[in-house]
Amino acid sequence: MKKLIIQGGNRLAGEVTIGGAKNSTVALIPAAILADTPVQFDTVPDILDVHNLMIILRSMNVKSSFIHGVLDIDPTQIIEAELPSKAIKSLRASYYFMGALLGRFHRATVTFPGGDNIGPRPIDQHLKAFRALGANVSESKGTVHLDAPHGLHGARIFMDMVSVGATINAILASVRAQGTTIIENAAKEPEIIDLATFLNNMGAQIRGAGTDVIRINGVDTLQSMNTHTVIADRIETGTYLSMAAALGDGVMLKNVIPEHLEAYTSKLIEMGVDLQIDSDKIYVPPVKHLHGVHVKTMPYPGFATDLQQPLTPLMSMASGQSVIVDTIYPKRVGHVPELQKMGMNIHAEDGRITIDHTDSLHGADVSAGEIRAGAALVIAGLMAHGTTVIHNADNILRGYDRIVWKLNRLDGDVSIEDDDQ
Repeated sequence: MKKLIIQGGNRLAGEVTIGGAKNSTVALIPAAILADTPVQFDTVPDILDVHNLMIILRSMNVKSSFIHGVLDIDPTQIIEAELPSKAIKSLRASYYFMGALLGRFHRATVTFPGGDNIGPRPIDQHLKAFRALGANVSESKGTVHLDAPHGLHGARIFMDMVSVGATINAILASVRAQGTTIIENAAKEPEIIDLATFLNNMGAQIRGAGTDVIRINGVDTLQSMNTHTVIADRIETGTYLSMAAALGDGVMLKNVIPEHLEAYTSKLIEMGVDLQIDSDKIYVPPVKHLHGVHVKTMPYPGFATDLQQPLTPLMSMASGQSVIVDTIYPKRVGHVPELQKMGMNIHAEDGRITIDHTDSLHGADVSAGEIRAGAALVIAGLMAHGTTVIHNADNILRGYDRIVWKLNRLDGDVSIEDDDQ
């Protein structure tokens, strides 16, 4: 594991270019194995999850290379093989190989995925979709076995709850199935539209991505003709917006899609941040005064659960009390005791996080329990007096493109070392 060392107190200034969306990339890479030709992506974020997915590809004899944000994948010599459990357990999104392998080979054996510890995230809706498409599903000793000996067929799938992961897995499994599949109560996230765009450009027939009803006519082959550019990461954007508002002397964010962040930016504006929003960039001027706000996380286009933690350090600067209610993952409160170590006036009880004004933060030894909790600690560390050491920093590196380099270009004082703890 790595640790991040932050010397706090520096004001930030300059510009930062947002990378490709992690939550798109981790679905696009498994989707690539459905292609009958080599595939190329650009604007791919340089994060640990990408490198772990490349390890999984290698286990199936799928060659890949990743240079300067361009990821090439060649699935033309793919073989069925046991997937490496360590890489599978390192990230939640490895479960997309269930849908992709089922779509490609009509069978798959995948260890239960790992990833962030943010409360229960069952995969029952994924398995329900696979069964509807004609797969036999069994589970044993932490492994899911999928088999469709007669192939996959189109089906009507109603999601009992809105699930990004289950929607994506249903798309991956059905895109090469026989007949028409209709996914109802589908998730609407931009990353789903990005996936559908990539697949449609290869010859898939997917309509309705971005709405709650997605229709898929199965096709026999998928062939990549062009490089697919990954959409900008709205969660990375939101994280840097919070950071820039908290301690910026003028920060410009480039390669952003403001339409994907309207629920978030409206809260920043409500707090008193005078955002200057353009078509593909956002300028954050120095902030003079902040007001407390109430936030409730919701499925897209509501306020994203992944952005509640990065907002908490900024909330601690506001006059009055701020409140967060996470309806997606009520147990996503692991950042609270770590921020308390730094002096933040923050508390969690019964799924409700309250943040009161804090005059100043101080450096401390803390631990990043998951990606977005780690992002909150990074922002708090930059705000704090003294040195902050963030252990388990691999969790941050899983989701934030070249974060140390980007922060130092903004005049932060951040370094990374091996962690002997």
